Amino acid sequence: MIEIIAISEAHIESFHRALDTVARERRYLAFLEAPPPEAMRGFVLDMIAQGNPQFVALSGGDVVGRCDVRRHPRPIYAHAGILGMGLVQPFRGQGLGTRLITTTLAAARGAGLSRVELSVREVNLSAIALYKRVGFAVEGLSRNAVKIDGVYENVIQMAVLF
Repeated sequence: MIEIIAISEAHIESFHRALDTVARERRYLAFLEAPPPEAMRGFVLDMIAQGNPQFVALSGGDVVGRCDVRRHPRPIYAHAGILGMGLVQPFRGQGLGTRLITTTLAAARGAGLSRVELSVREVNLSAIALYKRVGFAVEGLSRNAVKIDGVYENVIQMAVLF
């Protein structure tokens, strides 16, 4: 049984490992490896302190997925947040992403956000399908926005409004 709960300080080390695992696949995230452990600790603790929605999926006590919404810091954008998520490979395709994102979006709405946006690589068809299923709409395309190992990729901008 996979449980989805709000992140706590106790999850930071496992969260870092899971994030690094997904990042090193070089296919989904905006970075190729997780930030250093202390930077990750600062990020998580700041998210908690700011009251930003941040959930983890736990399997046997280990983080196997995460989804969060970071509120924009500037007052004119503070009604909106940026969604980030990822699942460790063996846990994809089982509905866990849907559980994570719906939990996180409900918390974002409860925190007073009225817009959540994200960027996703155009080749990540399963993520795009998930985002559309939960209400995200395509708002734009950034051409050649990503370059990994000499290969360019387009990035789709999406958002959901509450």
